Amino acid sequence: MADRTELLEVALDSLPEGLALLGSEGQIMLWNRAAEAITGYGSADLLSRQAPEQLEPLLMASPGPADREAWAGPQSGRGVMVHFQHKLGHDVPVIARTLVLRDGLGGRMGAVVIFHPAESLDALPHGECEEGSSAVAGQAEFEDRLTSAFEDYRQGREGFGVLWITVDQAGELRKTHGAGACEAMLGKMARAMASGLRPAEEMGRWGDDEFLVLSHERTPEMLASHAQVLAGLARTADFRWWGDRVSLTVSIGAAQAEREETLADLLEKAKAAMYSSFQAGGNHITSAPGRQACSPS
Repeated sequence: MADRTELLEVALDSLPEGLALLGSEGQIMLWNRAAEAITGYGSADLLSRQAPEQLEPLLMASPGPADREAWAGPQSGRGVMVHFQHKLGHDVPVIARTLVLRDGLGGRMGAVVIFHPAESLDALPHGECEEGSSAVAGQAEFEDRLTSAFEDYRQGREGFGVLWITVDQAGELRKTHGAGACEAMLGKMARAMASGLRPAEEMGRWGDDEFLVLSHERTPEMLASHAQVLAGLARTADFRWWGDRVSLTVSIGAAQAEREETLADLLEKAKAAMYSSFQAGGNHITSAPGRQACSPS
């Protein structure tokens, strides 16, 4: 029977992200398969050794204020963008997160660095956002959970789909009543739809006037049926601004994941389906890839 150490090594090797475990002196104690694939360096090249100079930008443990110049990129809740040199010599940009490991007295024992290619973040289609938009922060936070859930699906979890939702009246409301009114309306809309989410579902902002629902419905038909429920709840949102009552509806694109496609592919399908619903006059649900629109009942 496998012992705990062997099970842990197998689990870490199965992660889709690169992972490096560093000792107190910076020596590499663990280097998983994803790290090998991203960097070109095998574990046999690195274990129990100091990192080669080419990998130092990636493996700097927990940069403090004096170290941040070496972390060549903007920071976000998803990590820091860094550039290092692949074993074959080319530049590789990644998003890296570092966790410092300490003993019970607070002494530093080492660090864990988790990283993945930066292109995988940029590849995901998003909703439209104005510069400085408050939706960007919520979108960035939600993207991590979306990516993680999709990886779980790719590892064998049953059922994964997304609903791309836009509020039909948002653009006009923003123009006639201002950004404050539109944000207040979107908050009310989010609360109305959230009441209809399944226990394992999540909803996040995906653009200035858009939402994305992460669903685990097992078939396209079930996903479309669930979209009908959320569209009905959206119409119940009683939004008033300076005495004016604004009737609200949503256009939804529903896309069920297939095993061979990427998360970016899935989101592109959902986005196209949402646009089909909006262009059909709004208050519609369109299922991808069939894209047959229907009015919510």
